[in-house]
Amino acid sequence: MEEPAESFRSDRVDLRRWRMSDLTALERAIHESLDQLVPWMPWAADPGRRQTAAFLTRVDEEWETGQTFAYAITLDAEVIGGCSLMRRIGPGGLEIGYWLHSARTGQGLVTTAVAGLVDQGFRLAGTDRVEIHHDVANHASGAVARRLGFTEVERVPAPEGPLTPGESGVDVIWVMTADQWRTRNTETRRTT
Repeated sequence: MEEPAESFRSDRVDLRRWRMSDLTALERAIHESLDQLVPWMPWAADPGRRQTAAFLTRVDEEWETGQTFAYAITLDAEVIGGCSLMRRIGPGGLEIGYWLHSARTGQGLVTTAVAGLVDQGFRLAGTDRVEIHHDVANHASGAVARRLGFTEVERVPAPEGPLTPGESGVDVIWVMTADQWRTRNTETRRTT
């Protein structure tokens, strides 16, 4: 089975496959960012050590099956967030999810990490699109998609309704095709 790189650099951040030795660093990053995470991430409502360890076990298993490729986002070897490529939107598609430590937001770091993740996604055979899904009230997630040139294609009722205190229950779906990503990267290289 084809996999993305287990670790890579994307401009200022490094992304690497989660490992069980990240448990304490991940738990700390989550707890220090609860005010920012709880409104949008259902798992943040109960972020105990057992749940965090279960997450690390699950993403390791899902990597092996090719279902999800989850990464720690690191800066100078410090865990500052996480992101994933997930096979849950049908053939040819990968969905991206991401979060960043609240002390690291506003610096372009998650945008940089997501750009690297999109690159990895389009290196996998058969990937013709990458999508970002987020609640319409989560403006920060939408800003990442917008900065990277994703196209908003749809707003739909969330299948399970609002799951967190910040959610409205309406999901925004953004799409980037492989051709759009290649064109974007070509144009970016020309202007730099």
